[in-house]
Amino acid sequence: MLKTLRAELIKYRRNPIWLIFLILPVFPALLGTFNYLGNIAVLDQEWFSLWSQHTIFASTFFLPAQLGVFCSWQWRLEHTDHNWNAVMSAPVSVSNIYLSKFFCDIAASLLSQFSILVLFIISGKLASISSPLPPDIFSWFVFGSLGSLCVCAVQLFFSLIIRSFAIPVAIALLGGIAGLLMTSQGVGLLCPYSLLCLGMRANNPLRELPTIPFLLSCLGFITLFSFLSVRYLKKHDVTTA
Repeated sequence: MLKTLRAELIKYRRNPIWLIFLILPVFPALLGTFNYLGNIAVLDQEWFSLWSQHTIFASTFFLPAQLGVFCSWQWRLEHTDHNWNAVMSAPVSVSNIYLSKFFCDIAASLLSQFSILVLFIISGKLASISSPLPPDIFSWFVFGSLGSLCVCAVQLFFSLIIRSFAIPVAIALLGGIAGLLMTSQGVGLLCPYSLLCLGMRANNPLRELPTIPFLLSCLGFITLFSFLSVRYLKKHDVTTA
């Protein structure tokens, strides 16, 4: 497992892919902050209102897209030329190949949520919010990271079975929109992309999260799509024709 993880990490040292988790969150932060300042008479809950404006853009459009790009990039080298021949003939299990990528997704999820959190705090200070940070901020970070992992598990599967780089990213964008719609209809626990909205309390940070159902839903989607990815690797001869 450590050998496959080290081999996976070599790719990241040679590519600036991690920069998307530092640069892309700036855009929803700007949009959310300007929207908050433009409607401050209505959005009068200070930190809670600012968080709602930041996360509605981040969880619906930007974060699913950047996770989709990252997961597509993770399989890009394997899909190039005849690299699958080398991968599948290597003396490592396909489970370890998958897990090495998923562990990197854990780091990506934490980094993306941390970037959003830091930009949120900076934006609040620039917007002259003087009240203390809400204690809920830790919960938003933890459950938002779990929601991000669900999206990663789904996107890793689609990026594995679809050679195109762009199609899985498009699926992520559509999934983010579908997640918002299903959340608004009260059935967000049935959609992996909705778990990102729910975990981050997007657009409604005062909403009570059904913790146990949320955790079970996260576990179910991560287990299901991880199983499907590993099974695909075991049962299919992946070609680059």
